[in-house]
Amino acid sequence: MARRKDDWSSTMLDAWALGMEASAVIGLRTMVLAGGGAKAQTEAVRMTTEKMAAAADIGLKFWTGGLPQAPEAATAAVVKHYRAKVRANRRRLGRGG
Repeated sequence: MARRKDDWSSTMLDAWALGMEASAVIGLRTMVLAGGGAKAQTEAVRMTTEKMAAAADIGLKFWTGGLPQAPEAATAAVVKHYRAKVRANRRRLGRGG
């Protein structure tokens, strides 16, 4: 039986994957920040502004009706939103950028 993309078990697995990817990003960012210098300063600013922008984006979607009404679908959309941001950072930092 195929799983629906908006069921709780799929969302739970996506949230788990988000946590794993976030852990990897934290480790990679820690190494960059520990290195100090201009690269660390750039990463610290990027990290802060990206977090605020991601939260603002999802907040705007919430307040303007851009999120689904069903709790399962809304939760899945939020997890998907943050996973995309975290995945992009993991890839960028993994390349040494």
